[in-house]
Amino acid sequence: MLGSTEISLFVVGLLGGVHCIGMCGGMVGALSLGQSGRLSLQLAYNAGRIFSYCVAGALAGWVGEGVAVAAQWPGRLLLFVVANLMLIAMGAYLLGAVRPLALLEALGGRFWRRLQPLTRRYLPVRNWRQALPLGALWGWLPCGLVYSALTTAMASGSPAKGTLTMLAFGLGTLPNLLLAGVLLTTMQAVVRQRWLRGLAGVLVLAFGLYGLWGCWQLAQSL
Repeated sequence: MLGSTEISLFVVGLLGGVHCIGMCGGMVGALSLGQSGRLSLQLAYNAGRIFSYCVAGALAGWVGEGVAVAAQWPGRLLLFVVANLMLIAMGAYLLGAVRPLALLEALGGRFWRRLQPLTRRYLPVRNWRQALPLGALWGWLPCGLVYSALTTAMASGSPAKGTLTMLAFGLGTLPNLLLAGVLLTTMQAVVRQRWLRGLAGVLVLAFGLYGLWGCWQLAQSL
């Protein structure tokens, strides 16, 4: 049964879709151009992307498990606080504030520069066998929203829960990216609307604040 964390991350992935289209819209658009089986390519690409999220979630959960064992509840509570602070930072970014997660994305960019050349062997994409590994590689693209979700996966305290957390997040991002692939021009026009980014930012910010309130209540009960 899905818990509140997984449901929250699904919703955050859904709300953050305006950011996802900005980061991956060009790639999913390229998969659609001139391809009769474009839906199958979109599904394969996104399956690979979400698989990488799950792998990263398992690793983050494994690290969080070590922290929880070493520091017990104080350490795990700190991870929850950091996870919600990152959601607040992401909400502020969507609202147009100075990019608060730029440093993390820059650090992730070093790893991405090593992976990006590997994507060229699967381009141009002609079938799902190329789209699947391309998506798996693209899943490691530096992204503040993904890093926010990964911090929550770390706070889950186990590889299995970390995997489930990132699966929920990845599924939340799926509708926006599938629509971006099928309706690329229309979706790009929609996500440029400032009111939509503002609404997404406010809602993601609210999730972070609500999570911090939960952390405070948990700290009071310890």
